[in-house]
Amino acid sequence: MSSSEQLNQIPPAVKADVNSSAKSAKAKAAAAPSAYPLEVSPEPEYLAHRIAMFDKLKEQADQVDAAQPRAPIAVTMPDGSQREGVAWQTSPMDIAKSISKGLSERVVIAKVDNVLWDLERPLIASCRLELLDFESEEGKSVFWHSSAHVLGEACEKHYGCHLCVGPPIEDGFYYEMGMKDERLVSQSDYESLETLAKSIVKEKQPFQRLEVKKEDLLEMFKHNQYKVQLINSKIADGTSTTVYRCGPLIDLCRGPHIPHTGRIKAFAVLKNSASYFLGDAKNDSLQRIYGVSFPDAKLMAEHKKFLEEAAKRDHRKIGREQELFFFHELSPGSCFFLPHGARIYNTLMSFIKSEYHKRGYTEVMSPNMFNVKLWHTSGHWDNYKENMFMFDVEKETFGLKPMNCPGHCLMFGVRERSYRELPLRFADFGVLHRNEASGALSGLTRVRRFQQDDAHLFCRLDQLGAEMDATLDFLQHVYGIFGFEFSLALSTRPEKYLGKLEEWDLAEKHLADALNRFGKPWSINPQDGAFYGPKIDILIRDSLRRNHQCATLQLDFQLPERFNLQYRNSGGESSDFSRPVIIHRAMLGSLERMMAILTENCAGRWDFWLSPRQIQVIPVAMALLPYAEKVQKQLYEAGYFADVDSSDATLNKKIRNAELSYYNFIFVVGAEEESSESVNVRCRDDVDSKAKGQVRKLEEVMDKLKELKDSKAKFSRI
Repeated sequence: MSSSEQLNQIPPAVKADVNSSAKSAKAKAAAAPSAYPLEVSPEPEYLAHRIAMFDKLKEQADQVDAAQPRAPIAVTMPDGSQREGVAWQTSPMDIAKSISKGLSERVVIAKVDNVLWDLERPLIASCRLELLDFESEEGKSVFWHSSAHVLGEACEKHYGCHLCVGPPIEDGFYYEMGMKDERLVSQSDYESLETLAKSIVKEKQPFQRLEVKKEDLLEMFKHNQYKVQLINSKIADGTSTTVYRCGPLIDLCRGPHIPHTGRIKAFAVLKNSASYFLGDAKNDSLQRIYGVSFPDAKLMAEHKKFLEEAAKRDHRKIGREQELFFFHELSPGSCFFLPHGARIYNTLMSFIKSEYHKRGYTEVMSPNMFNVKLWHTSGHWDNYKENMFMFDVEKETFGLKPMNCPGHCLMFGVRERSYRELPLRFADFGVLHRNEASGALSGLTRVRRFQQDDAHLFCRLDQLGAEMDATLDFLQHVYGIFGFEFSLALSTRPEKYLGKLEEWDLAEKHLADALNRFGKPWSINPQDGAFYGPKIDILIRDSLRRNHQCATLQLDFQLPERFNLQYRNSGGESSDFSRPVIIHRAMLGSLERMMAILTENCAGRWDFWLSPRQIQVIPVAMALLPYAEKVQKQLYEAGYFADVDSSDATLNKKIRNAELSYYNFIFVVGAEEESSESVNVRCRDDVDSKAKGQVRKLEEVMDKLKELKDSKAKFSRI
């Protein structure tokens, strides 16, 4: 039970990012010096108390370890070779050193019989051994987890705070803490924290592991109410877990960790925010500090460049600049799409609808508001009610739907169904609401009101394979158009689940078989399925190499049972009915989130078919304005988003303004173009055409535009 690992099941709880990570360098330079000393004085009493207990218990544990029999063991490496060792004496680091000095300096963590293991921790029996460096996902996670402990130590020294949890995250780590005297973390603290971290790194403090009984843990952390609550809620009486020490910091943690703090060659504090303990607004408000670290200073420099580029592409920034959307405090978490943003949103929806028509889907519309009895039936009430908006109507409790599947079950069950009707593919773009914590809201990526390209496929068991194959083909087509790379993972039965074990085993097998037929590499996410069924999670990778989860494919044997759904079999007997199987699927997922991803992926330079500003028509003089308007009208009537610049700016200024607005094409019209029914075409993605452009017949240009729009090409050239 790692205190940081508690976050695996804690929802995001950030209230507001106080500082932008990409602007941190400039911001730090402008920040006022800290009004506080580098280290709090006197030091908190819990430091000496923890260390005294740790030293006493560690001495006892070392004596027990020393008494263990030293027997020869065989250590099998990934290539099948074997190394000799001694139980309770030989460590993975010893093996690494015996291979090469370079490896021993580069390796971050070991894996012993597929379990992560501290490099300096002795092996206890013959085993299989892997040595992982920072480039591996597990190595990176461990490295950032250890760095979070360094940040925690710096925070205790600087603030005298009570640490809560400090996990690794996708792009670094954070630590959150309760502050004394209600002090808030400020930007001016960053330099102090980094100074302390550098000192901790320079000391090469070893990470020491110790297993401690629950009663001793409660005594060790008695000064910290957050640790006490975690211990009491997560550790059973009569059992134990581990703590790790580096320097004066002793933290509740499963580990494992890097050998010592000196492995960290670059460390930076990026931003801070407020949070709630365990992500619950009813609990104490905490302070959270984010950081990142690397085993090489060059990697830090590259990461900071990445953050700068990411800031330029931030969809919230581009959304303001291009007047696509905005948010307002009177409706937090609900986006206002301006005309140009609505164009993109509707184009995405139309694209998916056109695919539905080709692929045999039937669009339906279902209510937004339901009596909560619906979710009692579906099972969502016990697993999801905290994320729903509830209200009373005539002494009954109702809620806004957070998902479509229960409503679609009512639609399937409205009359008797025949086996001939299946598969039945219900698609629904209905508005959904989820009660996200205010601190978790983040632009379009985390909202309260959204729509998704949601569909539920009701099919017979013998149709399941074909339906999943078709769904994966649908996925390949959609993501191919956007140019997304994607990875696949099978998420299996969670600890809390509905239904029978054999149904879950069958569902997982069907999904695994479908993935194998699809022919792309896939992995397993153990115990990460939905409570009603396993799923295939799809992670897309954008132009900045960031991962996003949008699409999903879930198999469900439970809802048909809970809603008593059935269809008549081919035999015709009055009692001859079977249950359908439901496939839950989405391609884009939330349209809001997909729009955010696409905005950042293209940095506001929209593909022509998706662009809200496709063509700007510019007359060279006001006398040519009627012809410009005529061209614009023809383009508009053909279904293009075309505008006319009728301002009194110079021609060069008009062209420059259109370029800065990222119009895909600029059509300049003068007397020559008017007389020949032509336009002078400048293509955004064709450097040569920007200098002068090409005079082309409008009729020919219209044909080329249609070809470009229909092809959904990534470039804007005709």
